[in-house]
Amino acid sequence: MRPLELTLFLLDIACLLLPLATRPGSAAWRALAWLAPLACVTAVAQLVVERYRWQMVPLYLLTVVLLALALPRLLGRAPADAPRRRARDWAAGVLGAVVLVVAGAPPVLFPVPVLPAPGGPYAIGTVTFQWTDPSRPEIYTADPNDVRTIMVQIWYPATPAPGAQPGPWMDRLDVAGPTIARYLGLPSFFLDHAGLVKTNSYPNAALNPSQAPYPVVIYSHGWNGFRTVNLNQSEALASHGYIAVAVDHTYGAMLTVFSDGRVALNNPAALPPETPADAYQAGIQALEATYAADLRFVIDQLALVNSGAIPSPLAGRLDLTRVGLYGHSTGGGAVVLACNVDKRCKAGLGMDAWLEPVPQAVLAQPLTQPFLFMRSQAWATAENDARLATLYEGAQAGVVRLTIVGTKHYDFVLLPLLTPLAPALGLKGPINGQRGMAIITNYLVAFFDHALKGQDRPLLDGPSTSYPEVTFEHR
Repeated sequence: MRPLELTLFLLDIACLLLPLATRPGSAAWRALAWLAPLACVTAVAQLVVERYRWQMVPLYLLTVVLLALALPRLLGRAPADAPRRRARDWAAGVLGAVVLVVAGAPPVLFPVPVLPAPGGPYAIGTVTFQWTDPSRPEIYTADPNDVRTIMVQIWYPATPAPGAQPGPWMDRLDVAGPTIARYLGLPSFFLDHAGLVKTNSYPNAALNPSQAPYPVVIYSHGWNGFRTVNLNQSEALASHGYIAVAVDHTYGAMLTVFSDGRVALNNPAALPPETPADAYQAGIQALEATYAADLRFVIDQLALVNSGAIPSPLAGRLDLTRVGLYGHSTGGGAVVLACNVDKRCKAGLGMDAWLEPVPQAVLAQPLTQPFLFMRSQAWATAENDARLATLYEGAQAGVVRLTIVGTKHYDFVLLPLLTPLAPALGLKGPINGQRGMAIITNYLVAFFDHALKGQDRPLLDGPSTSYPEVTFEHR
């Protein structure tokens, strides 16, 4: 619960229970009646300051009922002091406490997610682009004239103007909220409050030039992901002096909102669940190849951003001789593909990288860039692990392989923050969510600090006493 939400909840508890500890008709009994109007004032303040969300409706209604019950005391009416009336008061109090627990459950079970602090010395700016690659037909639509169009968001060290306000977690919440809720098996309205998430990123803020040009790190999301599904990682990188870039892989993303407001939803035909094995394999190879081509195209476009040909606050501030790629699941496999063919990639990182679609010809070629592979404890198949072992054993450059005990596949993104029911929904492992995010982010930043900035990071030297959950291997 947010501060005013919690205050309202505690006041409602006081309204229900404290009068039961006083003698009806006493000065204390009458004084406690003023808790109900105070709760109503708090509810109004919460609506104004923290803003409405549907999870609070039961508490709002309970607060109004408590005010109605307190009116006789506020008007100075004498109570009936018979033992039978006292028993009724206690019964009503117990029933009210049950109602209060039920009313308080929705805001607890579906809280407004709180993003971790980025941790670096820089404030964060962000800009968003829509880019079209006329050389690539769009294979996931029926229009023969359609060409590949993607949305790209960039975060960077910034100096926000006084009074600037952070931007939203995601575009078009009216579409994004119901889409994510359906993906999680929840009613469509359950995530309407995602628009209340406070980010640390200021749209179109001036770039902080103190350490420019900055190295570039590009993120590739997994199947049914989206570019801000790991916003905490993008913000952490930018706050530590990187240009952090993330792509919506159109039709592989859960949704892509274009600049004109058009929305492209995930195309399930790209990975049909019930197809022959050979057709499915061809489909996932095409999908990862599309993701990898998107990443290479983004590097091309960033060169135009750096030259000023694409207007932005970033002209001349990108160091494209130091480019790293990282991805989750399908995006992790795409990073391996992209770095295999594009030597502008100087370092790669895969989080539960899905390597089964990666062609054997690629697996047979040694990794020539530094790589970090993070694994959850309970996701990879034996085939995926065998492919990772091939890459790990054959790498020519420094490679790290680690497993985070207690994690599942979605612990690498922000979805577990949506509800404490995440473990029951299969969205996270038993590890504490904040702890898991801290481990992942610290290894992520340390790896790119070492690989792209040449900085010594002892975290990458071997097992860490600070993170006993991490099983660490390197060569």
